[in-house]
Amino acid sequence: MKESLVSVENLSHRYSIQWAVKDISFEIPHKGIYGLLGSNGAGKSTTMNIISGVLKQTNGNVYVNGFDLSKDPISAKKQIGFLPQHPPLYMDTTVEEYLTNCAHLRLIESKKVKAAVENVLEKCAITHFKKRLIKNLSGGYRQRVGIAQAIIHQPAFVILDEPTNGLDPNQILEIRKLVKEIANDRAVLLSTHMLTEVQAICDHIFMIEHGKLVFSGKTDEFDNYLTPNTIFVRLLEMPSGEELTKMIEGLEGVEELGGPNYRLKFQDLNGATERIVQQSVKCNWRLDEIRVEKNSLNDVFSALSKK
Repeated sequence: MKESLVSVENLSHRYSIQWAVKDISFEIPHKGIYGLLGSNGAGKSTTMNIISGVLKQTNGNVYVNGFDLSKDPISAKKQIGFLPQHPPLYMDTTVEEYLTNCAHLRLIESKKVKAAVENVLEKCAITHFKKRLIKNLSGGYRQRVGIAQAIIHQPAFVILDEPTNGLDPNQILEIRKLVKEIANDRAVLLSTHMLTEVQAICDHIFMIEHGKLVFSGKTDEFDNYLTPNTIFVRLLEMPSGEELTKMIEGLEGVEELGGPNYRLKFQDLNGATERIVQQSVKCNWRLDEIRVEKNSLNDVFSALSKK
């Protein structure tokens, strides 16, 4: 069986006497975009810093492209690109100067540095700004420069910490597009607290709470983690909530949403829509719309974090 691109085994880390993460294990088998979710203080940043080689774990192992991060950190880190939440930019250098310096720091051969810089300038669509001082760039373009330094050495695995934080809606869309393009060639671990960001671009989600992994699965599995238990209906002949409760079997609660709109809550949705339709015809409620409501990402996040 083919070895996973990234393998995290029984990872634990303790600050003083408190465990920040405890016995976390997961794998990133191939290229794609993987979301890393977690509340503040859940252990997300600690996990990310260990995987990127910034922090030494208390227990456990991390393998990147077959290299043990503890035993062979140089080889492992050659496989990793990292964009911290606050990009490590030198504001008084030009974009080209900064990326050239990053290429040397990444031990790229001198004769290949120019080509490497030109490649990421083009990839991140910042070639036309290469002579401009970084301090004169907008937030979105600074973020592009930060991403460029993370991929200049062509790593197999890229970690991006809150890459769209503080950007306007148009800039967010542009960065999303760039991240998707980067993920065509490598695996990307995207840390974010924005659930819409996860839903928009991630293929797989890892969620950490209280230092433990509480979810690992595809994005649609995360979306459907909670079984829906509400049905939206529009009834043009408006009965009272009390009347609905009495006449529809299994109905536990009614929320009047204004006008002819209602949210009906059931313990079990099995057969509920049929019973609503039958009762509407019988009582001439003039049913205009009916649909099972999907739980929001916020609902799923709250359930997993037990908050």
